[in-house]
Formats: sequence, structure tokens, C-alpha cells
Amino acid sequence: MTLDRAITAKFVPIHIVGGGLSGSEAAWQLARAGVPVILHEMRPLRETAAHKTDFYAELVCSNSFRSDDAAANAVGLLHEEMRRLGSLIMRAADANQVPAGGALAVDRDGFSSAVTEALKAEPLITLERGEVTVPPADWDSVIIATGPLTSPDLAAAVAQRTGETQLAFFDAIAPIVHRESIDMDKAWFQSRYDKAGPGGSGADYINCPLSREQYDAFIDALLAGDKTSFKEWEANTPYFNGCLPIEVMAERGRETLRHGPMKPFGLTNPRSPEQKPYAVVQLRQDNKLGTLFNMVGFQTKLKHGEQVRIFRTIPGLENAEFARLGGLHRNTFLNSPKLLDETLRLKANPAWRFAGQITGCEGYVESAAVGLMAARFAAAERRGETLMPPPPTTAHGALLAHITGGHIETIDGGASSFQPMNVNFGLFPPITEPVAFDKDGRKYGRGSAKNVARKGALSARALADLAQWMNGTKADAAE
Repeated sequence: MTLDRAITAKFVPIHIVGGGLSGSEAAWQLARAGVPVILHEMRPLRETAAHKTDFYAELVCSNSFRSDDAAANAVGLLHEEMRRLGSLIMRAADANQVPAGGALAVDRDGFSSAVTEALKAEPLITLERGEVTVPPADWDSVIIATGPLTSPDLAAAVAQRTGETQLAFFDAIAPIVHRESIDMDKAWFQSRYDKAGPGGSGADYINCPLSREQYDAFIDALLAGDKTSFKEWEANTPYFNGCLPIEVMAERGRETLRHGPMKPFGLTNPRSPEQKPYAVVQLRQDNKLGTLFNMVGFQTKLKHGEQVRIFRTIPGLENAEFARLGGLHRNTFLNSPKLLDETLRLKANPAWRFAGQITGCEGYVESAAVGLMAARFAAAERRGETLMPPPPTTAHGALLAHITGGHIETIDGGASSFQPMNVNFGLFPPITEPVAFDKDGRKYGRGSAKNVARKGALSARALADLAQWMNGTKADAAE
């Protein structure tokens, strides 16, 4: 898309609801594309339980944007892609960086102030303070970027329009493991009683067996593990779908998990068919690529360090690499694969787009990146152009693919378990030719060097494909 401010007078403004990182980035991208925008932020006229200032893009939790390593870390790659796409959030972050080793951390007030001043100075952006409870019918293009603290009235309006009964809940989410890090010399594929189920083959779960001694030690570790606690403003939020954390189930009796998500019934270890496991941890495919598997029923509020320590005691997961650890927090998000199209429009009402955490992404940078994409789609639509989504081999494309369709329905006919996620290399299509040799021609083993090389190859491919996509969009806009 080219910037041609001479023709902007013919454009009706696009409205954005929410002045967080996602909404701020979306406003900036629209203005850079020559499309006027009205950015609505309810603070300070209506406060939230977490915000402290009236700045746009206020950081309410950590001041870290996590790793800035574009060669070996997916979020670092996302940083670099956003820089190349002219991100305001990344410009402000880079200008307000504070020492944090290999991470990108920022002076939180300096960062938010820089974003706020940039938005105020942009002539194509109109800033309006006040709550939007329901986007008016005459707004023909609106981006809803209200995040996990969406006001109750707007959440109710979204729920009514989408047909979802509830958007705010405690999502006690289960960990997700990179498939290649599971030791298949100890684990095996099998569905319970070899049942195929809808879309299944009868061997759809990875099974990790535990002896009685291992199970007892696991229960002891769960009960003793350090856990997160509720914030005051979260206290009355219900659990999602009644899914209890595994440690809460363990507190109800030592055998509860063995007769719940860890039940061994209907499973036979092919390596020792005569010896039945006392308990089994099952992992189920989580994305269409088959690169990620979630730990079935293992929603938890254990602190992250405890999760890694305890879950790596499970046979087959001793060297597990986690794409996402479990958690428990109040959240507001859509069942996006069902409700949104590939350009983040609500299928039931294409005038509404969604961006940020409400779409099912996690993290500051991911939220801003989805805002960036939503704005570019909306700007292209306003200018009468067609913008194809970025390739799924890029960080932006991989994140978008997860949000709008990368998750699979459960193969056993259960409820969908789409959950928010940070960007990670498990969301990327595998490289066509796996990295097998180092630069000196030596064959990699199974260790970290091969993993680093694989990530480097994924990153190099992503940046090359992003450049090609950007050149294509520029060529399309010039025609």
C-alpha cells in the first residue's frame, strides 16, 4: 500500500475501539496507509482494574517484550518483522529500551508516552475518549481491540453478535509441548480402546506411562508445588467449561487424577503389553501441522518453573520443550477459528474486525502484531484493494493462521479447546529440508545445536518470505 494523502478526503474514517498496544498499532498503520481513523479509548472516563494512567499502549504487567533474538527466537523474529513493517510499537520500544540482557525491555512510562505523543501528532488520527458499548450501525468498518479487560457492556454486545454465551472466564490452560521433544522410545501413539472418533485414526494420542511409584511421586510434587494466586478483581470469574486445575483435582484425593485425565484404561504399551501402566498422561495434536501436542486435561495454576520441573518427571517428557506452559487467569477472547475469517473479520458481521488479545493471542508484541495486520486488511479494503494474508512461514502469518484456523477440533468429539498462545516456532510449517549438517559438514546429533540451526533456518525463511510478500503488496498498490 502506498501513502497518498491527497486522496484521503474521500475515505470515511475507520473506527478503532481500544487504545492498548493493538489498537494503537492499528491506528498508526491505518494512518500510514493514508486512511483516516478515529481511535476510541474509554480511560480515564471509565477506568479498568489494572490500568494506572491515561496513556495509550500502557503496559499493565511486565515491561519486557521478551527475547529480541531474531535468529533463534520466534518473538524476536516477530520483533524484526514488525520493524520492517513500520511498527509504531517497535519504534517506541527501541527508543525507550532499558538493559535486559538478550531481551527487549522498556521504560514503561517512556514507552507509553512515546506512543501517545506519536498518535497525537498524526493528522489522520482522531483521538476520542469515552466508552463504546456497542459500535453504531453506521460504522461500516471498526476494529475492536479491547483486550482481556473488555468492558462488560461491550463484551455482552460481542457475545450477542457472535452467539458465544460467555467471553470472560478463568481459562485454566494446559501446557503445549513441541512434538519433536517427546521421547517416543518411552511414549507411544494410541487412542483409548483404539477408538478412531471423528477425524481420528485410532492412534491419535501420544501416551506417557507411569508406574505406581512414579504416579505417587507426581501427586506429591503437584500438591507441594508453588502455585499462582487470584488477583482481587478476578475473584468472581468462573472457570472455563468447568475445567479444574490438575492440582485442585489432586487435592480431592490421590486417585482422582488416575480416574480422570490420567486414567490408564483402554491403553496398552506395545513395549510391555503384559504390564499395564498405573497411570497415563496423554497428549493430543493441537495444530494442523502436527508440530504441537497439548497435555490432555493438564490445565494448571502451578508457577512456570514448577511446571517445567514437575512435568519433566513424566516418562517421555524428560526433555520436553514447551511451546506454552499452563496458566490460570481472567481472559476475554473469541473462538476465533470458528468466528473470524482470514482477514480477522467477524463472519456474522464483516463490518467488525478484531485485533489483539481478544482474538486469542498472548503477549504485548503478539497483540500489536495482530493490530498491525487487522489495520492493513482494513486499509486495503477501504482503498478498494485486496491484501492477501502474509505467508504462514512468517511470524505474522503463523500467528494469524493459529488465530483464524490453525487449531484443530478435538478428535474425540469433545468441546473445542482453542486457547490463547504466544508466537512460537511450533506454529510455523516445518522447513522442507530439515537441517542435518553444520556449516563444516558435520552431522548434527539430537542436541541443542541442531535445534538452534533449525530455528535459524525457520527465521531466515520467514524474513525472505516477508520481503517477497511486502514487495508483492507494494507492486499491487502501485498498479
